[in-house]
Amino acid sequence: MAARHVSNPLRGIISQLSRTSVAQEGLANTRSPNLTRSITTQSTVSSPEATQLYPSAEITSSPEHINVSTNPSPAPIGPQAVTATIFSFPALEPLRFEYYPANYLYLPTRRDILHRAIVYEGDMTRLGTASTKWREEVHGSTRKVRPQKGSGKARLGDKKSPMLRGGGVAFGPKPRDFSTKLPRKVYDLAWRTALSYRYRKGELIIVDESLEMEDYSTGYAREVFEAHQWGRPHGRSLLVTEGARHERQNLFRALDGMGEEGRALPWEDVDVKDLLEMGRIVVERGALARILEAHQTDLTKTKRLVNKLE
Repeated sequence: MAARHVSNPLRGIISQLSRTSVAQEGLANTRSPNLTRSITTQSTVSSPEATQLYPSAEITSSPEHINVSTNPSPAPIGPQAVTATIFSFPALEPLRFEYYPANYLYLPTRRDILHRAIVYEGDMTRLGTASTKWREEVHGSTRKVRPQKGSGKARLGDKKSPMLRGGGVAFGPKPRDFSTKLPRKVYDLAWRTALSYRYRKGELIIVDESLEMEDYSTGYAREVFEAHQWGRPHGRSLLVTEGARHERQNLFRALDGMGEEGRALPWEDVDVKDLLEMGRIVVERGALARILEAHQTDLTKTKRLVNKLE
């Protein structure tokens, strides 16, 4: 009985498949031969509709076939490089133009990334050395100050209690690490975003060679700042050098006596906050190249080497 119930559905399926195959064969025999076309190209014509749809395409057609061959996709829209003027120092005479990639000095302003970078730098600079003593760490006797009952006052333990003067501090600060984490690629992007912000506003001045001054006197440096409007009335200026302090002695000694007029830093000591804090940035060409080279991890692809254990 079980075999009979199983064989009946199989017979129905087989009969339906046979009917479908017969119908397809009949349709193929009745199909008109004019509907099939050969894939060949014989002549080249220009069609206005095709030209309008594919302006950069070559249209080749024949009575049987039309072939459309498109060119490679065009380059992305937008500037691929920006022009920066290289000046001399201290006269600030324009010398030449140099081109920098747009992803170095022409990035859009991202306030969220800049904020994350400044918070990250602030957390890294916090010392976290504040420390207080709990009642167990205060030197003194552990004898009970007064009896538990009978005095009419609140119950009290030893003299190291946080409620007494000279006692321990309840929930006081202890040395700890305030540093936070930020992906290196995000931090490097914040660097170039800050430089791009200065470049867009015209506040990035690139000097060809060195920012070293002829004289270390404060008066000479003040004259240079007043001539170029770099002083405090115009927003102060940050001078970034490629060499260390001992290599630019006149510059650093002159700015040390100018107070809040300006500030000079080697490129290793500059942070994102420094790039945004003052009115303009005067940077040596070599220092800018080192900064861009050190902060481009989000533009390069790193390949990790996996050691295969045999």
